[in-house]
Amino acid sequence: MTGHRPPPGPGAVRAFIALGANLGDAAAALESAFAALDALADTRLVARSSLYRTAPIGVTGHPDYLNAVAAVDTTLGAKQLLDTLLALEAQHGRTRETELAPRTLDLDLLLYGDATISQPGLEIPHPRMHLRAFVLVPLAEIAPDTVIPGRGIAAELLDGIRDQRIERLPRIA
Repeated sequence: MTGHRPPPGPGAVRAFIALGANLGDAAAALESAFAALDALADTRLVARSSLYRTAPIGVTGHPDYLNAVAAVDTTLGAKQLLDTLLALEAQHGRTRETELAPRTLDLDLLLYGDATISQPGLEIPHPRMHLRAFVLVPLAEIAPDTVIPGRGIAAELLDGIRDQRIERLPRIA
């Protein structure tokens, strides 16, 4: 999106990444993560959704999340991209005490081209992404016709998550 680097070489794959945070300055963390994604070697940020405020799922008493989805074109392999995302989380202070703990930054690899991958630590498409408004709504904003393998087209899956609270935040220029 910045145009300061050449696009990834031949064989680039379109990948989608979910971003979330609910500790500290969550909006700043997501903006920093968007910039970091665009700065990755062999990767170009090609689209980013609005920011959305959502309630945590599966816990009570935690702050709301800010969420978004990014589309990148990359020549990194799926596992290499995932490892890079985990390193970015750590650079932003992410710790993993418990599964549903609040987060300074959460980056999930949702889709990697049209691949279906099932390996220890790497499940593509991301499990439950089609059931989560905080993923599906921002994904449908930037890529409504995206096919989620085994589930369907992103925009057509929105009816199934209409009962989940999600609020699109205004863009700040």
